[in-house]
Amino acid sequence: SRLFEQDIRGSIAHAKMLGKCGIIPQADSEKIVKGLQELLSDYRQGLVTFDPSAEDVHMNVEKLLSAKIGEPAGRLHTARSRNDQVATDIRLWMKDEIDAITRLMTEFQQVLVDTASEHLDTLMPGYTHLQHAQPVLLAHHLLAYFWMIERDKGRFMDCKRRADVLPLGSGALAGTGFPIDREFVAQELGFARISENSLDAVSDRDFISEFLAAAAISMTHLSRFAEELVLWSSPEFGFVELDDSVTTGSSIMPQKKNPDAAELTRGKTGRVFGGLMTILTVQKGLPLSYNRDLQEDKEPLFDAADTLRGALSVFIPMIATAQFKPDRMRRSLHGDFSTATDLADYLVRTGMPFRKAHEVVGKLVAECIASSRGLEDLTLDDLKSIAPELTEDALMLLQPENSAASRSIPGGTARSAVEKQLQAAKSLLSVS
Repeated sequence: SRLFEQDIRGSIAHAKMLGKCGIIPQADSEKIVKGLQELLSDYRQGLVTFDPSAEDVHMNVEKLLSAKIGEPAGRLHTARSRNDQVATDIRLWMKDEIDAITRLMTEFQQVLVDTASEHLDTLMPGYTHLQHAQPVLLAHHLLAYFWMIERDKGRFMDCKRRADVLPLGSGALAGTGFPIDREFVAQELGFARISENSLDAVSDRDFISEFLAAAAISMTHLSRFAEELVLWSSPEFGFVELDDSVTTGSSIMPQKKNPDAAELTRGKTGRVFGGLMTILTVQKGLPLSYNRDLQEDKEPLFDAADTLRGALSVFIPMIATAQFKPDRMRRSLHGDFSTATDLADYLVRTGMPFRKAHEVVGKLVAECIASSRGLEDLTLDDLKSIAPELTEDALMLLQPENSAASRSIPGGTARSAVEKQLQAAKSLLSVS
């Protein structure tokens, strides 16, 4: 049923072509087209009942059409097979679905840009290995996901380009002896080109594998973000409070606020991975050309599309309503030694080899830990005790704000660099 509209669209184009080429009487072509258009209207009004005994969507359409217009319906299947028909339907469906998914991705990117714009002065720990590494701006962190989603959109658009090929006319596997006009059908259905090889056209599901791979990568990105939101919303982090609309309470613990939407996104990622593995496994042992195994392509495809769309639909309001906690993020930088690299870099600029500077600062950190101090608690005399050449400038670098501000190269976390990054992101959105 999910391919009903696409099957109707493909059949209308095919019927028009059959009449245009004189393969069936023009009057029958027009009756078929009119009947199909009425069927589509019926379907959209919820008036169509599918008959499982009719085997598939194609035979259901033909049966319903026959009941509506009689004998001319029997001419519709001239010069085509269900093999090239279903391949056409899926490609039509996929092109529409990719457009819907990328629209959601663009909406999500806009939310990320809007939220990042509000946090150009919010400092937080940047992590590697889930350990405090260096101070970064929350805006910088959020925009990392903007660029992941931008690559995801690119993968889907690449997939759409390769899916934008008309298989109809390939017949069951060898083409057709009727003088059909494939270019006319391609133009009617909005395909960029026609397939080059009939055997390949009816058995190719590369585009589904590619769609599922793109979906799996996209879900991976959302799952990573979801994991951070789960962590950040815990009392140990306290970096964010998620809205009640995307959280739930506990059945017995009244204090709980569980990040369910994030957790479900993280969990449902596995479904999409499974879908990708399913379609690859289905295809791996199939001789040319069509085999019934390919009927197993639709469940993982539809499920992955539904899952990804659902996750994006949840993430948009989840980030839009999230209350990030700048004060808590800033406090977490105190005593975490995340400016140690800045001090090592300063020593390098005085002429000390980096490995030596790394060792010197490492010893200083060890002394701070032993005396329960952070780097930001040190005095200039403390610094001079390990490297007499250090000055007041070095002391200033130990403050997280100055550490972040010093990273002003393109792509860095300084406010000036992040503002340029934001502008680049907004420019991309303006042409999406």
